[in-house]
Amino acid sequence: MPASFSRLLFIAVVVSLFTGCGAKSAKKGGGMTVQQRLEKAEKEPTPEKQAVGYLRAARFQLASGDTSGARDSARIAFDRLKGDGDANTFAPRLVDVGGFLAELGDKKPAKEAILRAAELSAGVADAVRRTKILADAGAVAGEKGKGIGDAALAKDLLTQAITMADSVEERFRAEALAAVALGCTRAGQADAAAELVGRLEESAKALEEPRAKAEGLAAAASVRSETGKKDEAAALLTEAAAAAKSIERPEGRAYALLAVASATASCGEKKQALALLQEADKAANKVSDPAQQKTAMDKVRTAIAELEKSAS
Repeated sequence: MPASFSRLLFIAVVVSLFTGCGAKSAKKGGGMTVQQRLEKAEKEPTPEKQAVGYLRAARFQLASGDTSGARDSARIAFDRLKGDGDANTFAPRLVDVGGFLAELGDKKPAKEAILRAAELSAGVADAVRRTKILADAGAVAGEKGKGIGDAALAKDLLTQAITMADSVEERFRAEALAAVALGCTRAGQADAAAELVGRLEESAKALEEPRAKAEGLAAAASVRSETGKKDEAAALLTEAAAAAKSIERPEGRAYALLAVASATASCGEKKQALALLQEADKAANKVSDPAQQKTAMDKVRTAIAELEKSAS
């Protein structure tokens, strides 16, 4: 998309706030309006940061009921990531954008974003990080409800993720296997997920680092629940929650609790999941770095809102 067109599209999005859907731009709880969020995103110094800002604005617009505005903002976010950039940051951002576009039903650009993320992942040196990018991309590709619904693409990406996970050194392998197992579960690849979960449990239980252990056990619980083994899933969740609550560092504690809460909700225990998310929110609020704090709180509070909505 040419830069001039992007600017025009940006202006059109802002103008639309004052007509039709614009009524939804009013401040909520003293926060920024949609217009302010879009302007802030456009002023960010790098394309990656601009994409983050536009996607954040898009989520706000969607939550406000402005689906058309959210789609426009997400497309601008994708546009900002089409150029050259650091694979370590661009690839996961592309997965995020692709997932959001897919959720909106905008599947063609969503698929383009996912394919570009997979292509860029080849430039990611860290094997765990690359595994996660491929697994998340595969999940978005295969998920039928909020994803692209392309089973063949999902299988290809998840096969790449499994190969990459197998190359990870032992002490980090549970983290990689957890990402692939969750990706397979989200993509509806139950057989592949079941094959991985035994290895995942063994690796997770052997870990000493509590966040990795909590996330690994939570992932295993999700897969066990998905295959109908509810009692085994519940036992794994108990272990996962204990590991998450033992973490002292606020950011790690928040993300571990978020992972366990997500798995708990997927197992049907929504009241328990909400309690875990409330603990995660408290932890996220204690993160010292402002940008990291905002990211953590956004993720936790989005999860809380989605859980409360599903329970109503």
